Amino acid sequence: MEKYLSVAEFAQTWGLVYFVAIFLAVLVYALWPSRQAAFDQAARMPLRED
Repeated sequence: MEKYLSVAEFAQTWGLVYFVAIFLAVLVYALWPSRQAAFDQAARMPLRED
């Protein structure tokens, strides 16, 4: 039981750190100024009549 508790505590702590890091990386990727043109073009794609 002691080993389960230590593994669970490790997973909860570092799992949270891992998901926060991934969230911040995706946020930085999405809001990076050089990517704005590509995202604007992708946003207008359904409205084009090609």
